[in-house]
Amino acid sequence: MTVWQQEADHHVWIVGVQGRLAQEQTSDLENTLLALLAEKNNRLVVDLSQTSYINSGGLRTLVTAWRQARYQDGDLILFGLNQHLRDIFDMVGFDKVFQIVPSQQDALAAWEKKL
Repeated sequence: MTVWQQEADHHVWIVGVQGRLAQEQTSDLENTLLALLAEKNNRLVVDLSQTSYINSGGLRTLVTAWRQARYQDGDLILFGLNQHLRDIFDMVGFDKVFQIVPSQQDALAAWEKKL
């Protein structure tokens, strides 16, 4: 798994995950998200368009970061979920927790509406 990050407009940070987001590979994503949040970067967008798999460890990492972002009056928006990932989020009810949009453009537009 590879994790990358970049700052977009209005202090929104995009964090991307490429590969499998499983228990043994979540530490890079968790460290990246928590480091951004520690620096008070609470406007997060997670790109899952290149993520092929997620398990409970990956879900836990996203929920932990989402909670921390919300605690800091921010949010974490997801985009690019393939059908398999979307089915998992729907099955566990996380489609009601996270704002999930199709594309990066939609995620950044969602942030524009929040500002």
